[in-house]
Amino acid sequence: MDRDRLPHGREALVDLNLTTKRTIVVPALLSPRIMRRLIPILLGSLVLSLSILVAPAASWAYPFWAQQNYDNPREATGKIVCANCHLAQKTTQAEVPQSVLPDSVFKAVVKIPYKKDTTEISSDGSDVPLQVGAVVMLPDGFKLAPQDRWSEEIKEETKGVFFTQYSEEKENILLVGPLPGDNNKEIVFPILSPDPATDSSIQFGKYSIHVGGNRGRGQILPTGEKTNNNAFTATEAGTITSIKAGKNGESDIKLKTDSGKVISETIPAGPSLLVKVDDKVEAGAPLTSDPNSGGFGQLDTEVVLQNPVRIYGLLAFFVAVSLAQILLVLKKKQVEKVQAAEGI
Repeated sequence: MDRDRLPHGREALVDLNLTTKRTIVVPALLSPRIMRRLIPILLGSLVLSLSILVAPAASWAYPFWAQQNYDNPREATGKIVCANCHLAQKTTQAEVPQSVLPDSVFKAVVKIPYKKDTTEISSDGSDVPLQVGAVVMLPDGFKLAPQDRWSEEIKEETKGVFFTQYSEEKENILLVGPLPGDNNKEIVFPILSPDPATDSSIQFGKYSIHVGGNRGRGQILPTGEKTNNNAFTATEAGTITSIKAGKNGESDIKLKTDSGKVISETIPAGPSLLVKVDDKVEAGAPLTSDPNSGGFGQLDTEVVLQNPVRIYGLLAFFVAVSLAQILLVLKKKQVEKVQAAEGI
């Protein structure tokens, strides 16, 4: 029987033994023609699954790991979750207008200062330029301005910068990075303010903006393990008995405690060793230098969504006061002239 001609969409009878005439029922999906179509799909799915299981670190690069694990990047305590992995604290600054008009584009500038040409260690222990990233949590209704409303100045200031939303539901939370640090110590976010005339949920008033700025790699992986961007310490007191170099630049340190127990400490490539053989160390004493040159900082600022009618009213008030002052001065001059003419 030609198996390629088995009927599709039905069960086919396959003669397995011509002498006994025994037959079994085989689904048509198992025909060679269908199998040839399914094999590429199955192989592709297998490769994709293995890549996710074997090398998930790529999806954990900041800030994507926070997006995958937190519905909101700001915890109830006010801490932005980037601080869970980037333990060192550094200064972050932000500049926003004191007030903005409805349906207008304005700039929120995040400043991430650090010394120029500062380097950090990569995962393989080599020196690389520092990278930066930022998160801006805007009030509800505020969002990234569409590019057709960017001014020429904004286009120039944001060249090479790619903005992403934290999630499809939270277009008011914007992320940038990682970017080369030396060229992006100031990151400009073009923001579009909402219009209460078209959105009844928006009210005029003062709103809070939460800003976070990061430079450099973190100290903790999403799995809870330390990165090589850390200072490593001795877990127990004892004497260093041996230091052996590994294949990938790591160091295997053997420490013998006073009780005779031998402890092995593995130091990844990157941090410089501060100890040598026969050194005595206390529990918690540093075994390496601290290679971290970056850190994370956050701050809160405010912006007022201003009602244009209030501005018009304020201007009208100023004009009225000015006119009243001018009229009072003119009236005083008139009275003085009358008094002078009457000899008073």
